[in-house]
Amino acid sequence: MISFFVCLAILIVGFAVYSKVAEKVFGPDDRKPPALTMTDGSDYVPMGTPRIFLIQLLNIAGLGPIFGALAGAAWGPSVFLWITLGTLLGGGVHDYMVGMMSMRHKGASVSELTGTYLALP
Repeated sequence: MISFFVCLAILIVGFAVYSKVAEKVFGPDDRKPPALTMTDGSDYVPMGTPRIFLIQLLNIAGLGPIFGALAGAAWGPSVFLWITLGTLLGGGVHDYMVGMMSMRHKGASVSELTGTYLALP
C-alpha cells in the first residue's frame, strides 16, 4: 500500500514539474490547429475541450487496467514504480511531443512524420 501512495505522489509531482519542462522544450506557439485551418468535416473536425480530453484519457488509460493487473500479479508492487515512471517519462511526453509535431505539419500522423524525418533519401 505504501508503494501505491509513493507512486501517486510521484505522478502528482511529476505532472507539476516535468510537464513544465516538456512545455519549455516543445512549447506551443500561436499557430491555429489543423482542425480549425483545414476543416473538411471528415478528417479535420474541431471538437470541444471535454471531448478531446476524453479521447486522450482513453488512449493513455486504455491499456493500464489490463497491463497493470497482469504485471502486478507477475512482479508485485515494484510494478507501481515502473508504470508510474513509464507514464511520466514515456507516455505523457511522447503524446505531447507527437501532438506538437503533428500541429506543425498540418495534422500529419505519426507514420507520416516518421517517413518525413527517418526516410532514406
